[in-house]
Amino acid sequence: MRPGVRLGVDPGDVRIGVAACDPSGIIATPLTTVQRGPGDLQQLRTLALEHEPIEVVVGLPRSLSGAEGPAAVRVRAFATELAEVLAPVPVRLSDERLSTVTAESLLRAGGKKGKKRRAVVDQAAAVVILQNALDTERASGSPPGELVPSGSAEA
Repeated sequence: MRPGVRLGVDPGDVRIGVAACDPSGIIATPLTTVQRGPGDLQQLRTLALEHEPIEVVVGLPRSLSGAEGPAAVRVRAFATELAEVLAPVPVRLSDERLSTVTAESLLRAGGKKGKKRRAVVDQAAAVVILQNALDTERASGSPPGELVPSGSAEA
């Protein structure tokens, strides 16, 4: 397991949930929610500068069959833009099937209802995405998901 903080990102159409892990890469915790729109990438850059992650893991929505639909296309485009803004910090795409469903269930079980749950579900989904990536790396010994090229690498 590589040491270092990582950020987890759950990019939605309205909000972007962000989570972080401890420097040992053991446990993911909620960090914040960023409103989607002008300035969102710069806010993520500010968070990256503040937390100095070794990488950022972005959840890639796939169907249960593993296929990628329109939402995955949007997330891939978002991840490419994010990789440009965060370079040289690597950005990775990691399968996030059912992360929001899992997050909703956990929040519901914890007693969060209605608006309170909606306000933090994006952060909770980012925690699920990041924790899955951490657990995958710990089990496999390899970084999770696929690296997003930033385009700013020297040729």
